[in-house]
Amino acid sequence: MRNFHFPGRSPSRARHGMAATEHPLASLTAIDILRKGGSAADAAVAAAAVLAVVEPMATGIGGDAFCLVATKDGVEGYNGSGRAPQGLSLKLFEGSGLKRIPVESPHVVTIPGAIDCWLSLIERHGKLDRATVLAPAIAAAMNGFAVTQRVAYEWTLGAPKLSKNTNATALFLPDGRTPQAGAMFTNPGLGRVLEDVARHGRAGFYEGRAAEDMVNSLRALGGTHTLEDFAAHRGNWVTPVQSTYRGIEVFEIPPNGQGVTALLMLNILENFDLGQYAPVGVERFHLEAEATRLAYHERDRVIADPDRAAVDVGYFTDKAFAKTLAAKIDIKRAGVAPAQTHAGDTTYLSVADSDGLMVSFINSIYHGFGSGLASKNSGVLFHNRGHGFVLDARHPNAPAGGKRPFHTIIPAMARKDGKPWLAFGVMGGDYQAVGHAHVLTNVADYGMDIQEAIDCPRGFLFNGEYALEQGVSDAVKTALAGLGHKVVAAPEPIGGGQGVMRDFAGKSWIGGSDPRKDGCALGY
Repeated sequence: MRNFHFPGRSPSRARHGMAATEHPLASLTAIDILRKGGSAADAAVAAAAVLAVVEPMATGIGGDAFCLVATKDGVEGYNGSGRAPQGLSLKLFEGSGLKRIPVESPHVVTIPGAIDCWLSLIERHGKLDRATVLAPAIAAAMNGFAVTQRVAYEWTLGAPKLSKNTNATALFLPDGRTPQAGAMFTNPGLGRVLEDVARHGRAGFYEGRAAEDMVNSLRALGGTHTLEDFAAHRGNWVTPVQSTYRGIEVFEIPPNGQGVTALLMLNILENFDLGQYAPVGVERFHLEAEATRLAYHERDRVIADPDRAAVDVGYFTDKAFAKTLAAKIDIKRAGVAPAQTHAGDTTYLSVADSDGLMVSFINSIYHGFGSGLASKNSGVLFHNRGHGFVLDARHPNAPAGGKRPFHTIIPAMARKDGKPWLAFGVMGGDYQAVGHAHVLTNVADYGMDIQEAIDCPRGFLFNGEYALEQGVSDAVKTALAGLGHKVVAAPEPIGGGQGVMRDFAGKSWIGGSDPRKDGCALGY
């Protein structure tokens, strides 16, 4: 339990349902949908749609989405990542000397998968019609919303990128500057597309005027996208990959995402008695960094689109393999930290309803404001998920038409005694697998409630440097440097996170929301 003498927030508790998102309007929307008789799936999509309007730097219908759904019968997942247009190939980059597709190139835009994911989720697990679910987002887009503090801050950071594209400038830099906290912002073009989706389903986005506008906007910049690419898009329901951590069943979406990396990290850390160390202490952070180093090496070597490459992920859940990796960790010395990729911007939410349905949902445009490229008339900002491709014909993530790139965004789900228990996720691009391990070990090894587990200071071994938040003491930072870590101050708070947990004893829900963002956990 937190010390009430100090600033902080308690976990939310409620009997019937709970929603945790990174924006108050999204959390309120989810609860309103639940109170109208909607399911957790309806509420998750309604909240995700609102976030697509009010957090344009992190999410939107020009991006991708993944979700995990837990019922009393099991856990299933949806891979809502988009594929490269058929015209994308390595030949486009021959002689360029590039290792990755530039983050602001039209070639970095894969077909957005979010809308398909939203509709697939409510078709299978929803109770309400599309119009009801999307109405709050449409209202926010058409009538406007008040920009919140963290959103305004990140909008300012994204201004240089937005200013490079005429459509993005017109849409997101009204009067030539970024909206400040408290300013009202509208996106009627986006509202009209959402209205089309409410009326026509997938065709409202992947066909017709919205698709034509997106294709024309991308091709005007040199993209290879076609109407056929958009019309052909479909995500797919998948069987989650699972492992256990101290008896807790943990579920992740299989590749092309990095979810199995979190499972490997947990399997490595399970070989150590973390509880004997301070939760914000030297040994705990050192072990987490070393597990990151080992697990991410495997991640970067093999994870790709399983439809296009042989992706063997069995050893990510193999306890014996994890034990051999754990044996390589020296508690008194840091290993050589590998170079990794780039941080990203994402929104994550979790919802549970009175029937016990739990949804773990993540939606993203990858980097802040994605590619910085927008459609001319439909209010859509495109993601840059194609940056996950590697411009090397020998690499499993080499780009090709119809192929899905490596993905960082990952929702998580956990069960206890075979019952849905915890829907959680941590944003922050590449950090997310570490975030899953950090939050779950906070709960399992240190007895934290979900809010404390999310609040707990974070560190990330990234590009050879160990970035640590200000909540980690100088003494701990100095000691980690003494072990050989290249310690640096995290320039920004690391990621964000949400979680909804079942209180089996009290027959209620517990919600936590990250103070690093603007959101909250609400229940009823």
